[in-house]
Amino acid sequence: MTEREMMTESPLLLPLNKEKTVFDGFITVQERDFRIRITLPLDHQLKKAKLHCCWQLQRLLSGYQHILKQRLHHAPDLVSFIVELKTVLELAMKSRPDCQTMPPPQYYSQLMAEMQGLGWDKLLFIDPDFRSLKLQGEDSAGRIHVLIVKLKPKYPEEAPECIADLPVPFVLTWTPQCTLAHIHSRFLLHLEGLAEFWLEMDQIDQQTWVLEPEKPSRADTARRIAIGNNVSIKLELDPRHPKMLPDCCLLGAEHVVTPLRTKLNANMHLWNPDCSILQNMRDVLEIEFPSPSTHEKSSLSTECGICYSYRLESAIPDQVCNDPRCGQPFHQACLYEWLRGLPTSRQSFNIMFGECPYCSKPITVKMASHP
Repeated sequence: MTEREMMTESPLLLPLNKEKTVFDGFITVQERDFRIRITLPLDHQLKKAKLHCCWQLQRLLSGYQHILKQRLHHAPDLVSFIVELKTVLELAMKSRPDCQTMPPPQYYSQLMAEMQGLGWDKLLFIDPDFRSLKLQGEDSAGRIHVLIVKLKPKYPEEAPECIADLPVPFVLTWTPQCTLAHIHSRFLLHLEGLAEFWLEMDQIDQQTWVLEPEKPSRADTARRIAIGNNVSIKLELDPRHPKMLPDCCLLGAEHVVTPLRTKLNANMHLWNPDCSILQNMRDVLEIEFPSPSTHEKSSLSTECGICYSYRLESAIPDQVCNDPRCGQPFHQACLYEWLRGLPTSRQSFNIMFGECPYCSKPITVKMASHP
């Protein structure tokens, strides 16, 4: 290996000592520069050489380590190895289309300027590629929301992808003149449009026993609320019109649910869009919902009579024996499997007919989603 050959092949990779056992700098492949450091033993044997790469180079060479080791063992000198390393890198870049295109320098300078203009307090995270950011937004009630912004290589000509945990997707109107500050301001406006919906949901979460979902997110539009022992109602709100009458589904034994369903249908005219969802449901159903301040949740959560658990994965007992003297709850999947295993049970379409495991009275269950 001569200095001329090394300068010709990799002019940006230079020796750091007289013995030329340590080389540091850059190798260029497809107009991209990658930082690398090569340490050789005193006898200059390549098979004992050590490579230290920048993270971009490490990611590209992931899966090619065995090939590099072979090339180090068989290359006659460092220049030959550099040539083979570049060949491997070109192959790796072809198999990773996302690594082929690198934004121009002005992409990074513009992005830094935009982050400065946005304010560092609103930036939660940015990945090493400067392609994915997490922005923080606070609505008028002080709720914190996170927006993931995935930038394209030709940003701002290409519109970024925006992802957030919201009940209504955040859709961004984009022009090349838009900036991160524009994205953030539009995000805040979108949050304010959902403030009334979250106010209703927060009131339900704070003043009732929510059975499902167990850990609601800001994107969830439904709540299953306890009314009494093994009796509940599922409400599905429209996030754009949160005070309108929601979709309602009463769950529990028929002898308890039927009178409530009758009240619900008879008192629809009492619905007042100026009142909260919770107050309207109290007026229409003529009930008071059990609240965390007056009831223990354990008194409203009865275990399944088959598996003896309250939660089965994410499901809670939602099938109840209709005999008033029994009223035992079951998970839908548990009851279906139990009845399916009995010779006295019969199935018609997706309904299984059989006997309650506790009182032997007739009971039915719809076919489980994954029997």
